[in-house]
Amino acid sequence: MARGLLESNFPAVAVKGEISNLATPASGHWYLTLKDKTSQLRCAMFAGRNRFVRFRPQNGNQIIVWGKLSIYEGRGDYQLIVDSMEEAGDGALRRAFEDLKRKLQAEGLFSEEHKQEIYSYYDHIGVITSSSGAVIQDILSVFQRRFPATKITLFPVAVQGADAPGEIIRAIELANQHQQKLGIEALIVGRGGGSLEDLQAFNEESVARAIFSSELPITSAVGHEVDFTIADFVADLRAPTPSAAAEQMSPHQVEYFDTFAAYRENLASKLRTILSQATQNLHWLAKQLKRPDRRLQEHAQNLDRLENQLQLAILNQIALQNLELKHLHQGMLSNSPINRINILSVHLQKTAENINQCITKAINQTQSQLAELSRSLSTVSPLNTLARGYSITYDDNGQVIRSAGNVKTGGTIVSRLEKGNIESTVKSIIIDDSR
Repeated sequence: MARGLLESNFPAVAVKGEISNLATPASGHWYLTLKDKTSQLRCAMFAGRNRFVRFRPQNGNQIIVWGKLSIYEGRGDYQLIVDSMEEAGDGALRRAFEDLKRKLQAEGLFSEEHKQEIYSYYDHIGVITSSSGAVIQDILSVFQRRFPATKITLFPVAVQGADAPGEIIRAIELANQHQQKLGIEALIVGRGGGSLEDLQAFNEESVARAIFSSELPITSAVGHEVDFTIADFVADLRAPTPSAAAEQMSPHQVEYFDTFAAYRENLASKLRTILSQATQNLHWLAKQLKRPDRRLQEHAQNLDRLENQLQLAILNQIALQNLELKHLHQGMLSNSPINRINILSVHLQKTAENINQCITKAINQTQSQLAELSRSLSTVSPLNTLARGYSITYDDNGQVIRSAGNVKTGGTIVSRLEKGNIESTVKSIIIDDSR
């Protein structure tokens, strides 16, 4: 029980320390103790795993190991079952990982401003992973359970080894080239967990740049929750596991079905709880009560009350939805285009009436001003002077004669009267010098 408790709660841990008490028996297994200044932990790494370690451990080496915590029953000791091991700080892969991480981060490949949004629903998703691994089966299982209508296209690639980076890059480019033809909307790039060496294909710079250049949004689902790769930092979204990626990119079933199922499960759970409690109490009550049926009746009444409460809650929710629908309908009627047109028509009619009144008023004012100007003009008009017996005399050039000196004997002059003109020939000129 203790071992099961430890293994279920500490399935994947990383420990850093110094090697001591290293033992390498003929079985090929490694046994060692990791220690620091204050503590130590026994570790075991079996032959099936230690053959992937790229260095030969020695006592005094500083290392990092990954594995699960367990108990060795033979000694009753805690021990760490090691899955992978690397040199701490000076490991070649770890150094390369950290150097590339700093380089790409400085170039902005990890920046949030370059990341595309990953949605919870897509019609068609491409998956770049091994066709024979458990990853594709986990992803398909999640989509089948959550939203089986989602179309999945597998781009099979090697996820480990020398050929893996090139195949991953070609798969990303192929998915982008045919995204319109196939209808692919997003990609999942992933594999299962492993050591740093196992995950090396996803720590290659070429793969990181291919992910960054992808027009399709990419979710990185590499390894377990404790595993981080360069692909995780460059991708638009990092999922801790392939199954988690499928969870994040698939919608829930219809909400009403979920709600109904939740109500049904809640009711069933309450019924099971009530019945279970009643069954447990029945044996105890049977020894003390002669009529246990009354207690059962109380439970039945309680069940009826819960059922009524549930029905009332559902009816109240429906009533609230109907009331909200009614308010929305009234709001749509009040904002109807017909009402708006009627209001604008009344406004237009009032505006037209105001314009007509302004025009009539302006015409009346203009007519009054014109009459006044006519009276003023009549007052100073020379025609009124002619009407009193005066005349105006012009020479033969049509110029008004203002002095006798302006005409010559024998010349022709024209006198204009109120009615008609008189043409005369000058016989003599008398000049009055007194004026």
